[in-house]
Order: sequence, then structure tokens, then C-alpha cells
Amino acid sequence: MSSVPLQVQFDPSAARFGASRSQKRLEDDRLLVGKGLYSDDRAFPDAAFLVVLRSPHAHAAITGIYLEEAKKAPGVIAVWSAANLRADGVKHIPFPALFKRADGSPMAAPLRTPLADGKVYYVGQPVAAIIAKTREQAQDAAELIGADYEDLPCVVDPRAAIEAGAPQLAAGGNIAAESRYGNAAETDKAFAAAAHVTRVELHNQRLNAFALEPRCAIGVVENGRAVLYTQNQTPTAARELLAAVLGGKPQDYRVVNGDIGGGFGMKTGLTPEDVLVCHAARKLGRPVKWRAERSEEFLAAHMGRDQHYRGELALDRDGRILGLRMQMLANIGAVPVGSSAMIPLAMVAKVVTSVYRVPVVDYRCKAVLTNTMATGAYRGAGRPEGNFLMERLIEQAARELEIDPVELRRRNFLRPQDLPYKTHAGEVYDSGDFARMLGQVLEAADWNGYPRRREESRRRGRLRGRGVAAYLEWTGALPTETVDIAIDAEGGVTVFSGTQAMGQGLETTYTQLAIEIFGIQPSRIRIVQGDTDRATGVGSVGSRSAFVGGSALVAASRKMILELKNAAAEALEAAPADLEYADGRFRIAGTDRAIDLGELAARQPGKLMRVSATETPSTPSWPNGAQACEVEVDPETGEARVVRMTSCDDVGRIINRMIVEGQIHGGIAQGMGQALYEGVVYDPDSGQLLTGSLMDYCVPRADQLPPLRAEFDESIPCKTNLLGVKGCGEIGTIGAAPAVVHAVLDALREYDVTSLDMPLTPGKVWKALQHK
Repeated sequence: MSSVPLQVQFDPSAARFGASRSQKRLEDDRLLVGKGLYSDDRAFPDAAFLVVLRSPHAHAAITGIYLEEAKKAPGVIAVWSAANLRADGVKHIPFPALFKRADGSPMAAPLRTPLADGKVYYVGQPVAAIIAKTREQAQDAAELIGADYEDLPCVVDPRAAIEAGAPQLAAGGNIAAESRYGNAAETDKAFAAAAHVTRVELHNQRLNAFALEPRCAIGVVENGRAVLYTQNQTPTAARELLAAVLGGKPQDYRVVNGDIGGGFGMKTGLTPEDVLVCHAARKLGRPVKWRAERSEEFLAAHMGRDQHYRGELALDRDGRILGLRMQMLANIGAVPVGSSAMIPLAMVAKVVTSVYRVPVVDYRCKAVLTNTMATGAYRGAGRPEGNFLMERLIEQAARELEIDPVELRRRNFLRPQDLPYKTHAGEVYDSGDFARMLGQVLEAADWNGYPRRREESRRRGRLRGRGVAAYLEWTGALPTETVDIAIDAEGGVTVFSGTQAMGQGLETTYTQLAIEIFGIQPSRIRIVQGDTDRATGVGSVGSRSAFVGGSALVAASRKMILELKNAAAEALEAAPADLEYADGRFRIAGTDRAIDLGELAARQPGKLMRVSATETPSTPSWPNGAQACEVEVDPETGEARVVRMTSCDDVGRIINRMIVEGQIHGGIAQGMGQALYEGVVYDPDSGQLLTGSLMDYCVPRADQLPPLRAEFDESIPCKTNLLGVKGCGEIGTIGAAPAVVHAVLDALREYDVTSLDMPLTPGKVWKALQHK
């Protein structure tokens, strides 16, 4: 695609916000000494406990459900099935109607009712709710519920789900919706003219989000309103969905977060358990609490990835890309959550051509229903999957054409002079120097010193391999965010933001931004998030918090300074132009007459000054970078261990380098986990979850990771927001998986192993070695 005009919003005067100062995280003083407030820490007088009875079947008709014995059990307050909720007017949790089927009809899928109504569609689906005085009493009573099921055939693989004769989960078939991008006819011409075509088939496997803190929800009635105490990345959206399900207006509900022990996209929207505790609190007139067991999180928290790809890359005789074809079947489970269809049908297409010039494309994406738990947002949300496909195609093409993989990438990179650049999905890359990122990571990784390290590994009986990946991220989902700032009579500055901290250090980052403008001590700044009575907004998804929320904070801070200046001019009987501001005080230039923030606020009605500002960057941001990985493989056991991992990223201006580095490291760890260890498995015949505990699902440990080296290039600020920042929370995940896979395949090159699906477990690698 050709270059396009771009509205430039980056404010060069904000470059000071890119000072990369590694201010110690302010929230850690509280969290590290056990003073955090997580959902399960909350206690309410007279609280009852809710337990969910879940389906043991992957697909079945509910022919009878018997609650009477459970109702008689000690301590039991109420026992409900779907019929009880229906009688009370409780509706289903809607998903956004953004996509259609091939015939133009709306997306179709089983309704997400809080309790299964007539049928169950996956193992772990909620069937009944038990509320008792204690958790133990509710658990005991759950065992007394009788249910009759009529087993139905199930299907867990989307490839099987679209075959003739497959069990049907929705009227009209199992393809819930689909999307298409590009120009099929032009792409066909490009392939017909190609000197070489590379083809890959791969499965980007299903992952468990595995937040350290299990989900928890507490419903409380306060002042006539249902209040949901929880841990949610998008509290405003949860409030709106509560109103849609339980009736009334969003303002009739309140959602309150405490600290959040990891989200990764899984803690978004509204869950059946959220609905149940709020409905129970209103109906029973007392607080009601639910907290997931770890086994429930494996079964019934939405999962990530699970996409099957066929990709084809057309190249000329010099290795330059002519066109790309992609066919994708995405397993979105049986009962979609809000992000289930959006990720495969929209997000992948935004980045699949990555940092490369691809003249024509033809993408065909289908969201398929299966008898599994829903997939949805998980760190990266479509961008890791799209980048992985492109990197695997590039790497495979390099092998087939006998061109150095680094050189093949360089031949196909978009150049800085090509930007701004409009993609086939209608997105605009505003800035980047992709070849520069690759060059810097190779230097930092001592790429040229690899042969020496390989020989040293060989002397120890290990196979050593190296791999590289270049990648592009899309950040800034749902670009508008509003921030309010208030100043009180003590001179304290309070920032109200609808974004949400969940471990990424927003309290520190936002405080640093406020300090730059107000020039006061951190102790005078307070960040308020996660309470829909105090701040509303999109929330924290898609690496948007600093990109959009930070920009809104700066806009609101500047607006406040202007209003304060006018108030100070009136108070000091001076012209605004004669005032200087520094360290929280306005002073008439050349005199000792001054007034501070608290004094100004005290002069206002209510002894408070408050302003609001909304910021809408003109386009998303496009962080990018490269990672280089080296692994050692033990040929006797098949175990692959990452021994070196280096990244170099362009995330625009950096506010706090230590926080950004931590985000990159965390993302890399999760990407390595997908490459080597993690994978959700369902039994194809019964639909039972086979990886339902940490005995069966491997999450990487710290001792399995090498020291991670993260480099950054701040010389290319984003041009579409006030700060020049680009999102950083997910980018590490995107590059790690392909870099690790390429390194393992390189180690196995002498065994003629050219392709393996993730995770590259010891058993899988060992079998490949024996076979070859």
C-alpha cells in the first residue's frame, strides 16, 4: 500500500516525559509488605458465600435438575437454576454484534446465560448456584444437587467442527462469523507470477491466562444500588453489562476494584459469577461472595489463542515478497465472551504483514464454535498470532531459498521513508525504523559470536540453535479516554482515570507525569482508578494506558495549570502573563508575592478545583522491535532450554525505564512459555479438559528463564499522541514465541526437522529427533 497523509499530534515540548527515569514503583511499598487489598481480602458483615455447580459434560441436554435436597442442607440460604434466574428477569450477557456470517446474517452462538438453560455446551459451564452461610456449607450442598443429562456428541477441534456431520452448536452451523481482507484476484496474480511460494500450516495453541490471583466477585447492596467488588480491567464496561443483564441503567450499579494480581486480558467484561453475586445480594439483602478455586480457573476462565493457520507467501527470485494468503480457523469455544470474535476476525489482520512490505493480501478468517471454554483476550490478543504466522513464513522461505534469514528480512522491511503507510486492513503506521531495530538486537546479542558458543555447547553434548524474530505491535484500543484532576485545600492533586492498574505500575507512571507538570512531591499526588462512581473510561486493554490515559492526564494537568493561573492572577491582582509557576506556587515575576495550589483551591466553592480533559489520539500506535534467542537442546531427552534472550524495542518515549523493562521481561516470559511449555488440551472424544491443573499444565518458572537483556530505541517517538509514547505491555510476548521456535528448529537443522507446532516439549522434540 502507498504512503498516506497523517495528522500529527505529538507535542515535541513533551519530550521531557521521555526521560526514562527509573523512579521506584510507588505501589510496591504497599504491596511488598502485605498491605495490598485484593478481592478475597475484603470482608463484609453477614456475608454469604456462593458456589457454582458446573457441568461435567461437554455437550448435553439438561433433562432434569433437582434442588430440594440441597436447599435443606445446613446453612443453605438459596439454590438456583436457570429457571429461577429467568423468573427473576435475569437476561444473558451480550457479546458485541460486530461481525457477520458469510451470508450477511448476524453472528450466531449459544447465549451466555449466567446458568446453563436447557443445554450445556462445555465442561465447566455453570449449571446451578448455591448460596450458604459458609463456603464449606455451599460446597457440601452442591453435592446434593441432582441433574439428569442426555449426552450429545461433542467437537473440540475447529477443523472437525466445520466438517459435514459435525455436532451443531448454533442454528446454521458452527461458523459463528467470519471476515475477509485484501484483494483475492490481485493476490492470485501475484502468486501466478511468483518465482517461489512458501507454505506453512501451524496451530497457535490454546493457553490458560493463569493470573496469579484467581477471580473473585462480591455483590453488596449499598444505598439501594448493587455494588460489585471485584478485579476487572474494564470496570466501566462491567457496569454497563450488569445493567444489560439485571435491568436498569448503568448508574444503578457500581463496580469497585482493589489491587489486581494479574489480568492479561482475561479479567475483562462481565462473568456469570459477577452477575450471580450481584443478583444474590439484591434478592437476599446481604453481601454475597464467590471466589474461584484454581481448578475453576482452568475450566471456566476464558482462554487465549487456539487458531489454526494455512499461510502462503509468494516471492520473486530475489526473495522479495509479492503477496500473502492466509486462511485461519479460530476456536472461540462454545459460548463466546465479548472479545472472542474480535481477536481473530479483526486484530490478527491489523498486524499479520508485520514490518514487511507486502503488496497484496487475501485473508480469510472464520470464528468457529466448539464444545470448549471460550477464548478471548490474552496478552497480545491476536498480534502474537499474526506476527507468528508471518515470521514462520519468512523463516521457512529463507531456508527454502537458501538465503540468510536476517538478509531476507532486510530485503523486505518497510523503510522509514515509506511511512506513514496504510495497510490492507486500513491501519496507518505512523513511525518506525524496522531494519534499525533488527540491527541493534543482533549487535546486543553478539550475533557474530554465535559460532564459538555453538561449538562450546557441542563439546558438552548439546545442540545449540539461534533464532530471530522481527515484529509489529498495535496498541491503543478504543482510543478515547477522559481524566479528571482535582486540587484540594491542602494542595493535594488527585488524578481520576478510567484506566486500571493490574501490576503494570500505573500509579508510578501517572505520578511521574503529574510531577512533570505540577512540580510537587509524589506524596502530594494521588491516583484514583477502579471505582465507577469516581472515574469511568474504557479501562486497560490493548496496551493503551499510557498511550491514551497518560495523554489525557497531561492534557488535564495543563488545563488545570491554566485555570489555576487565572485564579492566581485574580487572587494576586496581577495579569496572568506576569505570573511564573514553579514547585506548586504562582509568583508575580520579580517579586515575593505568591500563592500556592492549596490556597487557590481553598478560595473556590467547596474548597476544591476540578477539571476534566478528554484525549483521542488520531491513530493507534505501532511499537515494534526484534528479539534474538539462543537455545540448547539435549538430544538424549529432547529438552530445550533458552540460554540467551535479547530484545530491542521501539516503544516511543519511555516514562519509566524500569517499569517498561519489567513489562518487556514479563511478556517475554509468557511468550517463551507458549513456545516451550504451555498448551491447553481437551480430549477429542469426551470434551474433557485434560490440562486442568498444574500437574498437567506447565507454567514456566523463574529458574527456566535466562537473564533477559532488554534494549530500547527512543529516537522514533509516536506522532499521534501528546507524549510520543507507544504501548509496551504486550510486545515482549509477540516476539518471544517465534524467536524461540526458530532457535529450536535451527538446533535441529542437522536432523532435517523443519517444522514443529508449539509447545516444543521435550517429548515432542525427542520424537522428532528419533524420527529424523
